[in-house]
Amino acid sequence: MSTPYTTIIGLEVHVQLATQSKLFCGCPAQFGAEPNTQTCPVCMGLPGSLPVMNRAAYELSLKTAVALHCEIPTFTKWDRKQYFYPDLPKGYQISQFDLPMSANGYMKISDDKGRFEPKKVGITRAHLEEDAGKSIHDEVTGKADSEIDLNRTGTPLLEIVSEPDMRSSAEARAYLQELKLLLTYIGVSDCNMQEGSLRVDANVNLHLETPVGHVATPIVEIKNMNSFRAVQQALDYEAKRQYRVWQETGQKLGDSPKQTRGWDDATGKTMAQRSKEESSDYRYFPDPDLVPVRTTAERVEEVRAALGELPADLRTRLTATHGLSAYDADVLVNQGPDIVKYFLLAAETSGDYKGACNWVTQDILRSVKEQDVAIDQFAVSALQLAALITAINDGQLPKPRAKEVFELMLVDRMDVAAAINTLGIEQVDESALVTLCQDLLRANPKIVADVQNGKHQAIGPLVGQAKKKNPNADPGRVREICLELVARGE
Repeated sequence: MSTPYTTIIGLEVHVQLATQSKLFCGCPAQFGAEPNTQTCPVCMGLPGSLPVMNRAAYELSLKTAVALHCEIPTFTKWDRKQYFYPDLPKGYQISQFDLPMSANGYMKISDDKGRFEPKKVGITRAHLEEDAGKSIHDEVTGKADSEIDLNRTGTPLLEIVSEPDMRSSAEARAYLQELKLLLTYIGVSDCNMQEGSLRVDANVNLHLETPVGHVATPIVEIKNMNSFRAVQQALDYEAKRQYRVWQETGQKLGDSPKQTRGWDDATGKTMAQRSKEESSDYRYFPDPDLVPVRTTAERVEEVRAALGELPADLRTRLTATHGLSAYDADVLVNQGPDIVKYFLLAAETSGDYKGACNWVTQDILRSVKEQDVAIDQFAVSALQLAALITAINDGQLPKPRAKEVFELMLVDRMDVAAAINTLGIEQVDESALVTLCQDLLRANPKIVADVQNGKHQAIGPLVGQAKKKNPNADPGRVREICLELVARGE
């Protein structure tokens, strides 16, 4: 349903990079440790301590920037972003301001449900910065105490800022899903939102055409969204709220201040938190304790060459080269790099991409989920699945009995040949199959008459009888032979 306004959305995504240590010190960057056990004078901001850049964090950021088609400058520097908050012990955050490590990129998004046309979303910049700590609020015992955990302080973050190119919550969700998939494929982050490895802030406002001209509502930044579903709900709510407020205030919001609002998942509403800061409020200046970073064009090309196949390119290859539907390719790629690697090995070994796709997206994924194991620990390896597909395609294994073989391979960890032998599956000679069908037709004249009168579905009981007499009989072939014999009057 169309709306009387255009929603303008830009997203800021903070991604925790998969490094062993923090951005400017040697403290561990892992999640789950006891509060304040992963700290040192540097990340606690003690006098006299000096930061040293984590090169691995920069390399992961460079890898991401290249994957996002960003421009990589030869020179970038560090800046201090000044603000006061209890979990920011230094009183400033080391970030990047006017010379970020990458800018002017893009990412393509699409939607298999047809809610929007495929489009490019611009990437304004992707820059490195350190994380702040975490405030822990006691709202259970009634004391309402707050404590500070500095374990996260100094954790390396890559902030990816999009252009305001998205026009609906569906586009925003698709952007986040594709970005998460890309980051997972190139191995720069686990993107675990529950652990804070991926956090999203959304900037949204409305553009309206009125009798007096074009009007834009003030930009609102939404925080505290802990899932992509919450992002989508928050954006939908906020767009409707802004339009309602615009109507209630006499359609005069143009001079209102920008605002930061928090998303309350329980009530399904955004709540006002504070006025939104401008960059001048942070009083940026170059960090005097850190040297600038220089990146050569040769290094960028090395990273590009080692990047591997990205999700969008993989989808194109699966559809254009290997004949999968856009839907099948999307389902496979969205499962992540480990499942795709398993699928490709099975498909390339068997030579049957469609068959491998059907097995992976149905039986394999279901079984992996039921067993709660990683694909590399799954009982049926990609090579074993390829052998199963080959046995079916070569006629060694009747397709209707393939699931029995798969279950035996899964439960008893047999290979294909052993499972086929255990089940006593044998190829049925075509002449024997014809003789069996002739016997069944002679014994069931009423079914023959029904088929001759156009009721082809009447042949069904004969297929069941054939399976009882010979479990190895292919039901599809039995049906075909019976119909052919009736048509010839045999």
